[in-house]
Amino acid sequence: MEPRNFKFSTIFKIVFLMMFFSHQLSFGKIKLPDLVSDKMVLQRDVELKIWGWADNGENITIKFRNETYNTSPDKNGKWSVQLKPQKAGGPFVMEINEITIRDILVGDVWLASGQSNMETPIARLTDRFPEINVSDFNKIRYFKVPTQDNVESVRENIASGGKWFTGTASEVMNWTAFAYFYAVEAYEHTKIPQGMLVSSLGGSAIQSWVSQEHLKNFPDDIIDKQALSAFNSSKLDQGRNLWNQKDFNDGNWEKAKVPGKWKDNGIRAKGTVWFRKNFELPASMDGKFARLYLGVMVDSDSVFVNGKFVGSTSYTYPPRKYDIPGGILKQGKNTIAIQLTSNFGNGEFVADKPYKIVGDGVTVDLTGEWKYNIGRDTSKDEEYKSKLKNLRSTPSGLYNGMIYPIRDYKVRGAIWYQGESNAGQSEDYAGLLKNLIENWREVFQWNQMPFLLVQLPNFMEKTNDPNAPSGWAGIREAQFKTSQTVPYTAMSVNYDIGEWNDIHPLNKKDMAKRLFLAARKLVYGEKLVSSGPVFKSMKVENSNIILSFDNVGSGLQSKNGNLKHFAIAGSDKKFVWADAKIKGNTIIVTSKEIKNPVAVRYAWSNNPEDANLQNKEGLLASPFRTDDW
Repeated sequence: MEPRNFKFSTIFKIVFLMMFFSHQLSFGKIKLPDLVSDKMVLQRDVELKIWGWADNGENITIKFRNETYNTSPDKNGKWSVQLKPQKAGGPFVMEINEITIRDILVGDVWLASGQSNMETPIARLTDRFPEINVSDFNKIRYFKVPTQDNVESVRENIASGGKWFTGTASEVMNWTAFAYFYAVEAYEHTKIPQGMLVSSLGGSAIQSWVSQEHLKNFPDDIIDKQALSAFNSSKLDQGRNLWNQKDFNDGNWEKAKVPGKWKDNGIRAKGTVWFRKNFELPASMDGKFARLYLGVMVDSDSVFVNGKFVGSTSYTYPPRKYDIPGGILKQGKNTIAIQLTSNFGNGEFVADKPYKIVGDGVTVDLTGEWKYNIGRDTSKDEEYKSKLKNLRSTPSGLYNGMIYPIRDYKVRGAIWYQGESNAGQSEDYAGLLKNLIENWREVFQWNQMPFLLVQLPNFMEKTNDPNAPSGWAGIREAQFKTSQTVPYTAMSVNYDIGEWNDIHPLNKKDMAKRLFLAARKLVYGEKLVSSGPVFKSMKVENSNIILSFDNVGSGLQSKNGNLKHFAIAGSDKKFVWADAKIKGNTIIVTSKEIKNPVAVRYAWSNNPEDANLQNKEGLLASPFRTDDW
């Protein structure tokens, strides 16, 4: 019996010790935000704030680079210390009581925010930029702030799940594309460690990122439209968990052609529409793995093959490439079902993109006739009106949950790539952007915090009508005006590297390079030409309009032939395409159709890809107009 008792006693002691240490790990006295963790990058040359939470009465000791700092938590359990300014370098180790944080770098940290183009996964770019697969940049680091849309009030901490990653090949696939190329550009120029703190969300509007205090002077419809969108997206459709099944009878559904727009297929709905198609497979594909290509869809989708979920995308226009795992496909008849949601009724399967299944030498064309049925038409909802009052705080949700909690993390500057979701509200965008900048500078306690703006690239089909309305041109104008009127801001111009049929252009490398050129002047104080020609003034001489510019650099020139995309109008406000010629540092614009011109527009359209005014440094002029019609 004694050996048995001894064994039981030993096991009891082991279990007790395991429970004790488990308690210590789970209910430890010190808690750190995910930002303060292994591989982090700290901003050089400024006082740094390190913070966390602890039990009352707990003493906190921080050791970093041969310095020791002591503090204790306040009545709410939060503590913080100020570290003296640090020179660039690393890796270093920081000790916070019993916690050790390793591989810390000190360099420049950039807060990068916006919507889906700041979210574009780097994996989508590897075919175009194969160097990504062999990336060997340990001195660049990336942290993605987890999504936290908090409509009630500001949060003190970000949502859990964030982690720092290096730019080495084993970790680079965790990055977003623009952040990677910007970090590489910055590191290769400065040889200083770079940290990319990315706080962004696909499909988000600018008002989501601004505090309620800084939104109070804007029209109610800015708030109401987004509140309605949030309300609509929260409701379920009648096809959920039913119309995705392989054997569902869709015999009475309407027909639609894919690719194609909802409106061209007679679909007049706002909300969710289900699409289904049957296809045949040979015996060789039974149970095999395959890749599903579903081109580009507007807005968000969930995709099912033979009733099995294979993938989804939550916002407009990323290329849909979904894996179909082994065991789903069958010999003979198979079914694909797509739940496609467009809250504004402009749903679409974009043309000139691949729609097919590829696997084991077999390709199945998915274009052509599909069946569809409306799952939920939000335009028929009326009950939302009584709920809007309670949703008025929705626009500040991302500020509350993803900006305010990181306010103590010191950065070198902010990067803003957003505007697509606000193209229908361009008249308010300049004011919103100005308020966002003021808001962030206030909460980060830095009145001269640099802001780098990515002007929207070209998008959508080209038009031959110089009078066609353009929300994207309006957003570009608002971005440009902000860069010219708000101190410590700069902007890159990109209307030549977008893609007409993809709102997420792949050439993030040149975008990042152009933006860092602006940073070299604004942030690092280098004396160089960092932007293209900037419209200054105009005067009328007979039937000509003469335009003058700033930032001409070494002189004006056209890219690829004669100047294009200039339009001119008389007092009737009807624009026609015009001839434009460079004369010194001015441009003379004229048209035989307009004898008494009063206004000029340049690159004023959704897709002004052919616009080609630049300086001899090769930097494009920002789109502009001399009228305010």
